[in-house]
Amino acid sequence: MAIPTILDYLHQLQKQGVTHVPVNDEARAVLRELYTRGSTKKARTPPEPAPANTPAATRNSPPPPPSAEIKATGHTPDEQISSLKQIAASWPPARALGTLRDIMVFSCGNSSADLMLIGEAPGYHEELKAEPFVGPAGVKLDQILKAMGLARDQVYLSHLCKFRPATRNQTTNNRKPSAEELACSLPFIQAEIDIVKPKVIIALGGSAAEGLLKKSAKIGQLREAWHQFQGIPLRVTYHPSYLLRQEDGLGEKRKVWEDMLAAMEKLGLPISEKQQGYFK
Repeated sequence: MAIPTILDYLHQLQKQGVTHVPVNDEARAVLRELYTRGSTKKARTPPEPAPANTPAATRNSPPPPPSAEIKATGHTPDEQISSLKQIAASWPPARALGTLRDIMVFSCGNSSADLMLIGEAPGYHEELKAEPFVGPAGVKLDQILKAMGLARDQVYLSHLCKFRPATRNQTTNNRKPSAEELACSLPFIQAEIDIVKPKVIIALGGSAAEGLLKKSAKIGQLREAWHQFQGIPLRVTYHPSYLLRQEDGLGEKRKVWEDMLAAMEKLGLPISEKQQGYFK
């Protein structure tokens, strides 16, 4: 099942005008062998893979790989999320890119939560613990949740890209995921939402917002408004790591808090006068 999935994904990229896709040596060798043997008769012909260090020819977001391969199993939301994790760990389209690291960081929290928060991709700290939103940014997010009257185990936390984007000689440095890296894991977020059935989704950061909404506008243009994703109200706000970089960030903290207040109101959570006045 893995090889047809890779071939179908590459064919979809080709239809979108993508002429070069970075893949790792193993995937490239398999594809070349199949192409030479003519075993692609049962699948549509993919474009010739480019060397692993060749950048994509376009930054337009390609369509996600076929989601027919992603079928959650189990009787409870926890069991279904667990089955998605098993599929994601060796998801062929993500592996074929050759630009992502090996340790998967899937999700954590309440699989029946009313509030779902989605970031762009795991970083150094997330990869170490194999859990979303840990390290300094995770501490900041926990503080925001606490101010809302919530705890980490009451919400559902996930990333749009399930693997840390790789760089040359990488240590603690992180980079933003590419459009291709975000798109290849989009079916998992869609499946997670179907299972969790949140009442509100919050996209944390520009890349997460762009990957979900297919809009390249800046966060300042997307926040303070309600969007929709799979029929669920979605709010866009700054990533917690952005707040950590603000030396005099009272105004920026207030912007994030206003977005959280809007989410609380949408969820029907109580809002005190003290909460209304935070960061003013």
